[in-house]
Amino acid sequence: MKPNVKSVENQVEQVSDYADSKLTSVEYVGPAVKEMGEKKRGKLKSGYLERENILAYVLVAPAVIILVLFIAYPFVLGVWLSLTDKTVGHEGHFVGLQNFRNILKSQIFLQTVQNTFVYTGVATVLKLVFGLALALVLNRHFKFKRLVRASMLLPWIIPTVLSTLAWLWMFDATFSVFNWILVHLGILKRGLVWLGDPHLAMVSVIIVNAWRGIPFFAISLLAGLQTISPDLYEAADIDGAGSFAKFWHITLPMLMPVLLVVLIFSVIVTFADFQVVYVLTRGGPSNSTHLFATLAYQVALASGRLGEGAAISLFMFPFLLLVIIVQLWYIRREQ
Repeated sequence: MKPNVKSVENQVEQVSDYADSKLTSVEYVGPAVKEMGEKKRGKLKSGYLERENILAYVLVAPAVIILVLFIAYPFVLGVWLSLTDKTVGHEGHFVGLQNFRNILKSQIFLQTVQNTFVYTGVATVLKLVFGLALALVLNRHFKFKRLVRASMLLPWIIPTVLSTLAWLWMFDATFSVFNWILVHLGILKRGLVWLGDPHLAMVSVIIVNAWRGIPFFAISLLAGLQTISPDLYEAADIDGAGSFAKFWHITLPMLMPVLLVVLIFSVIVTFADFQVVYVLTRGGPSNSTHLFATLAYQVALASGRLGEGAAISLFMFPFLLLVIIVQLWYIRREQ
């Protein structure tokens, strides 16, 4: 029997249409399935991040990693080194507290302890007095107020080493601008050896540290001054209060929370200062300007006695810990 050609052609056409429809459906269904999968995974991720206990760990993790790598590990390593006699190129052995006993017998270390407290105390007082005075001036209205306020930050934003090099030139025994002024004004017959005399060298490093820190005090206290309501001063004017009375009974008490935080922060930074002293005097002359940080650097890296250097640096820890405890206690009391 001869097949019907027309019928066969119709069947082939139907099969072709069916195959095209299937391919089309697969072509459209594939991306849809993929999109559904992505949405599902996104929901799972967002679901995890919406749970507070998981989100808290995710947010805190970077800070914890940084603290462990750059603070906790060096601190633990420093403690271990301080209990050994390790030197550069030689493996150390455990010696207990022998490094601390040796350091306490050193006259250079005892001089360093005195230097550190004098340096921190005098520099902090200078920064507090001049910073507060500058903040009170900047809080007033005058022409180019914003420009002057911005210029006050220059000592703070310039790299410490760069600005200290400029001070090194100003304290130079031959080219000192201070000597030139004092001699030409007739105050001195000849210039001073600023960095060659132990007392003048200490005065010099304190001046530079105070110069760098005054803008920080001024800007921070200025922010605190602007939070004090002008109504308080108007009420004091009505009562006939003078400028000193308004400062003592209004400004200072209202400024005290900011002032205390800035003060504590400055004490911590000044106590552990390194750059100013190292660039200006490197602890000299005759070790008369060494601080904990510079002496620890000289003993550990310049002399190669890593164990003793680590022990010197650890003497800062109890004092800084006490300052931090006072700060935390004050903040919690305010809360």
